[in-house]
Amino acid sequence: MSTLYQIEAQVRAALDDPAPRADVHIALAPRPRLGWQAGVIPPAARLAAALVLLYPIGRHVHLVLTRRTGTLVQHAGQVSLPGGAVDSDETVEAAALREAREEIGLEPAGLRVIGRLSALYIPVSNFALHPVVAVSDRRPTLVPAAAEVAHILEVPLSELRDPARLRHGRRWRGDDAITVPYFELLGERVWGATAMVLGELLHVLPPREEPEVVA
Repeated sequence: MSTLYQIEAQVRAALDDPAPRADVHIALAPRPRLGWQAGVIPPAARLAAALVLLYPIGRHVHLVLTRRTGTLVQHAGQVSLPGGAVDSDETVEAAALREAREEIGLEPAGLRVIGRLSALYIPVSNFALHPVVAVSDRRPTLVPAAAEVAHILEVPLSELRDPARLRHGRRWRGDDAITVPYFELLGERVWGATAMVLGELLHVLPPREEPEVVA
């Protein structure tokens, strides 16, 4: 049985290993994904950060996602991790925490940042997304920013790790069909860059034996 602390230790050790994990991104990438090559970040890409936060609800470990409002210019209505552009005067970690505070009211006090997952290029927005993993020993108080977040999703890690949650669908770009791997989580389809990040998270977690618990 993996506790929150065992998960933290395993993920921290995995993120200290610089070995590339591009194959995990490939497995979760829409196909074809135009303008994208696994592990390659174009020099002109803009920096962005996202927060992957692990924390308990009851005795079970969860992570937080958001469903974006339908009025946003980019990725409207999609499920995503809290995050956004990195300002010129801040680190990736600082940006991930700032964006989480702006989008879901997450207070950084008490969080432990344990490392970064692999950077991921997002062609449609020309962002190089840097996912930052953090842990909280307590369930945080989360409040959605009305202008950006339609709904907050607190996803049990056991649900993400259920193989039945990984599915494949189709989207259309004009007359061209795109095969889209996605996670079905809390009734929402999580695909694209967010699914690719979550796929890498699964890759660095300890082997699953029983549901994850806090202690």
